[in-house]
Amino acid sequence: MIENIKLNVLDEVVFNTDDFVSSVPKSQRKKFGQFFTTPSIAKFMTALFDIDLHKQEIKLLDAGAGTGILCTALIDRIFELGYTGKIQLTCYETDPLVLPILRKNLSLVKDTYGISFEIIEDNYITSQYFGVNTLLDIDSNQYDYIIGNPPYLKISKDADEAKMMPDVCHGAPNLYFLFWAMGIHNLKSNQELVYIIPRSWTSGAYFKKFREYLFANAVITDIHLFESRDKVFGGESVLQETIIIKIKKKTEKPAMINITTSSDSGFIDIHTFKAPYDTVVPKNHYVYLITDEKDANVVERINHLPKTLPDIQLKMQTGLIVDFRTREVLRDNMEEGAFPLFYSQHIKDGRVVWPLGKDGEVIKTDHAAYLQENSDFLLVKRFTSKEEKRRLQCGIYLKQRYSKYKYISTQNKVNFVKCDSPCITYGLYVLLNSSLYDAYYRILNGSTQVNSTEINQIPIPPREVIEKMGRELMHHDLTEVNCDKIVDRWIN
Repeated sequence: MIENIKLNVLDEVVFNTDDFVSSVPKSQRKKFGQFFTTPSIAKFMTALFDIDLHKQEIKLLDAGAGTGILCTALIDRIFELGYTGKIQLTCYETDPLVLPILRKNLSLVKDTYGISFEIIEDNYITSQYFGVNTLLDIDSNQYDYIIGNPPYLKISKDADEAKMMPDVCHGAPNLYFLFWAMGIHNLKSNQELVYIIPRSWTSGAYFKKFREYLFANAVITDIHLFESRDKVFGGESVLQETIIIKIKKKTEKPAMINITTSSDSGFIDIHTFKAPYDTVVPKNHYVYLITDEKDANVVERINHLPKTLPDIQLKMQTGLIVDFRTREVLRDNMEEGAFPLFYSQHIKDGRVVWPLGKDGEVIKTDHAAYLQENSDFLLVKRFTSKEEKRRLQCGIYLKQRYSKYKYISTQNKVNFVKCDSPCITYGLYVLLNSSLYDAYYRILNGSTQVNSTEINQIPIPPREVIEKMGRELMHHDLTEVNCDKIVDRWIN
């Protein structure tokens, strides 16, 4: 009998949610960053918790609770496992449209299971004190299990939420990782949090302070990846790749991380892989979302290398010219006092080919910030489509081919490395045009944008090795196959 009641509780919560979603325009929900969790995801997330059935009382938190699907599913599972103690649930929710549905749903859960609940109609971030390593921390570490689908909403660096959490913010943050950081703050020692979030926090400078906070206070135990980004929140337009993650509030690292993948939120084709913790979370505190032995091998081959681009006095930078803001200095044809301007379209089959007869591929200016001294360069496209075979698409530019120009310039949809010799230019091309480095970057960054900050952090061989690799490629076809052969000889 209790089994039927249990199923009816979650079913009714889901029914109430579907009814609400159909009655409120998507544009209205988007203001709050709301994408409601499907029942299949909620059940998967709750199954990740290791529930201590011996506790006399369990305190649960669902921040940004929405209609209560996640906390309902978690409470269902706890009682399904045979728990006989008390459950105290705290939910945060501020959307006046959804609050009546949340109250209705939690009252149903209370009537069925005898739990107690509190809905806090206040901003989850600004209503609390977020301090790092202070005595006030102790008062906030009060929950045994935290579950959440936090709002996906970018805010300004001057927003109240960002000002409340300067220890984890850099630039304009997204609410989802502020919710996550506050969740870690609210979690009791050695207890667990499961969130469904974008993967963007795994790399990049904007999330560096957050990652440092995360790994100073917790460890990752489980990660679930979805192969299809558009089939997670059924019918919603979520552009970011989404993952489910479980962390435990302790600093002793486990030997392995459990990594699962499925094509979508139906979870009917789950693949399981155990990855060494130090491979997924190495010393640089990037997080490498590997899915099999092949991915693990890629990361391990590169992460043991001793240098980075800045270490050898080279650095990838972003192109200088935002063309729609500098139309007054652009020209369609070469004229006296003008210089070549390179776009991503000029990268063709491993080389930089100019001119193409493209509008605006010439720049005429004496503004120093718009010009670069003519040198050898490796150019890399900043943007590619999800369907393209390669994420890293490079072109070699040698100044000797354009020696009559003192300066050149680059549009900001390309990245560039200013090189001091053709050997280095070719050598860097060998690395970034190889299937090894392309696979590494895809594991590191799930977006279609090539971030220069991340490229500058990727391990590379010593300078003299790169020069030798470049000499091997000179006078040969600039193919991925040839680059792979050279890389395999030099990088084990």
